[in-house]
Amino acid sequence: MTGVTRRLPAAPAIPRTDIGLRLGGRRLGRLALPTVGVLVFAFLYLPMIVLVIFSFNSGARMGHWEGFSLRWYESVFDNRQLKDALEVSIWVATMSTILSTILGTLTALAMERKHFPGKLTFDGVLYLPVIIPDIVMALSLLLFFSAVGISMSRWTILIGHTAFNTAFVAVIIRARLQSMDPRMEEAAADLYADPWMAFRRVTLPQLTPAIISGALMAFTMSFDEFVITSFIGGQGDTTLPVKIYSMLRFGLKPEINAVAVLVLAASSLLVVLSLALQGRGRAVSIAV
Repeated sequence: MTGVTRRLPAAPAIPRTDIGLRLGGRRLGRLALPTVGVLVFAFLYLPMIVLVIFSFNSGARMGHWEGFSLRWYESVFDNRQLKDALEVSIWVATMSTILSTILGTLTALAMERKHFPGKLTFDGVLYLPVIIPDIVMALSLLLFFSAVGISMSRWTILIGHTAFNTAFVAVIIRARLQSMDPRMEEAAADLYADPWMAFRRVTLPQLTPAIISGALMAFTMSFDEFVITSFIGGQGDTTLPVKIYSMLRFGLKPEINAVAVLVLAASSLLVVLSLALQGRGRAVSIAV
């Protein structure tokens, strides 16, 4: 038989204009995402940068640079009312951090390690402070304290801050518990360790980064909280964010820039430490 050679049809040639359009589209796609990212970061952080710059302005006119000076920071540290507000903020943030860290850790352990009736319902109620708006929680706390006859003071602020901070701490610690290998606790039990020793020697060291991270997050959120505090705060127990807002009502003063920068620096440092500890906890989990 005589072989028959069949020639496949040639592929249609792509016009040069189409090739150029495709290459241009790829270049545009590579540039689009970084450009959008830069614009988003500029939108978020450019006002903060302007705030930091003008906190060192020697002049009293806002938005007009007159020279470098630390006079407004000196004015902040000489202001007795701001010092009192800072003292209340630190007291409330420290106490609520301690309480919410203990309650959040115990809650996370119970939710992840135990089974009990109504667990699903309790799980949903636990995260309500994370979901509901601050104004709703503030009104709820205000009505509750008014109904039971509790006068507003720093103690009511402490109760409110502990209520929402506990949920955030529990979220962080539960995420760490879910990534832990339960077989390590079982191995400790096989080596004749009682439940308390297994928790102290195995579980707690692995949870420590998450506990510290949750505590730092709770302190940051309590220190910066404004809406709930403004509703349930008492006379003479004004926190720093509420004091800043009251100062703004009488006009924009240069001292406010300095106070805001100090709060921003402290909050940023705590958030960075919290994220670093969470990353360290994940790294330890992977290594184990």
